[in-house]
Amino acid sequence: MNAWHSITPENAVYCLLSFEGPDPYSRAGGLGTRVTELSRTLAETGYQTHLFFVGDPEKPARERTCDGRLSLWRVVQDVSRYYLQGVYDGEHEKHTVYSTVVPHLVVQEVAQPAIEQQKIVIVIGEDWHTAEAMWRISDMLFWRGIRRHALLLWNANNVFGFEHIDWARLRMTTHITTVSRYMKYRLWEYGVNALVIPNGIPSRYLEPVDASLVHALRQPLGGRLLLTKVGRFDPGKNWIPAIQAVAKLKHLNLRPLFVMRGGIEPHGHEVIAEIERLRLRHVDLHVSPNIPHDAVVRKITAAAAEADIVNLCFFVPEPVQRALFCASDAVLANSRHEPFGLVGLEVMAAGGIAFTGSTGEDYAQHLLNAITLDTDSPDEIVGHLLYLREHPAIARNLRRVGRITARFYLWDAILEKLQSKLQHFIMSNQLG
Repeated sequence: MNAWHSITPENAVYCLLSFEGPDPYSRAGGLGTRVTELSRTLAETGYQTHLFFVGDPEKPARERTCDGRLSLWRVVQDVSRYYLQGVYDGEHEKHTVYSTVVPHLVVQEVAQPAIEQQKIVIVIGEDWHTAEAMWRISDMLFWRGIRRHALLLWNANNVFGFEHIDWARLRMTTHITTVSRYMKYRLWEYGVNALVIPNGIPSRYLEPVDASLVHALRQPLGGRLLLTKVGRFDPGKNWIPAIQAVAKLKHLNLRPLFVMRGGIEPHGHEVIAEIERLRLRHVDLHVSPNIPHDAVVRKITAAAAEADIVNLCFFVPEPVQRALFCASDAVLANSRHEPFGLVGLEVMAAGGIAFTGSTGEDYAQHLLNAITLDTDSPDEIVGHLLYLREHPAIARNLRRVGRITARFYLWDAILEKLQSKLQHFIMSNQLG
């Protein structure tokens, strides 16, 4: 291993381990976006890349894309066929099978052949679901006498499931990374001094947003205040303060329209109960898949005619979501606990104004490229909205600088940071 002075597509193979992945069945939050875009970027850069995830049980168990450089391994499909509500339906049963099956696939199908070709194998596991698989991979490589030819990284995207992790074993068998300084501090609580490698966004997010979709969203609203929020129905996402802010804006006769897209989590019932308690008119909008994007926008604006809140109960196509981000007066990414805050960065890339929390959003600077919220109070949201309404030049500048900020977080740039950290591991790990 001492012969490896740099990592290149010619001498390295990547394996990414995650519960979430690129299939709609496999997406529940930012993790699915992260591994999808990271694996694609690695493959497009020339690396042989393998992504192991809990995939759609009706799709092929293995699929190759990017001219064969990216292999999608859909695992645990025999279990997933009994849990059709998504990747986290039957979570613990899937975890048990994942932790057994994936290490054998990684070692036998990828690592052993690559090492025989004198290549280094880089394995990156994401979040608590992969921790056991990671140390099993380490053990299997050790038993075969090839552990020194592999770099194993485990990455913390969130604090979910930390109570299930054997930290001593994980520290002994992997290098631990995380996505923000905030998460680095959280990991100190577990005796871990993690290296920070931020999340990224694909370069296509900086392409111009479809102006016709933005116009089609804004024009029928007749000057109404447009707010958007996208995220899981989790108390940490601060849905309740967002709803309360909408009610306050309505009381001020600002005619707000709140477009929301949540998930299937139980907290959604509490969010709807709060909407009804505040007597806000809401519409659940269902849209058939594969209809044209402009038709989706027309359905949103039609539903908005008689509503304060439109709840999008369908998978929102990327062009429509980016148009919403751009068209909105604010996108409320106002979490009280956000390990990184990928939505806020996506909003910036689309030319929108992100209202973020103040935890893991390392990229956000108040009144420079975003509005950063310090409290859970709906009054803080309302106050900043009124301020931006009175100072349109500041709002325009937030959109402009946000776009500039997003350029520093493209996956191509983040890959450079990852390679730098890997070089550090090679030099410090005594792999030879």
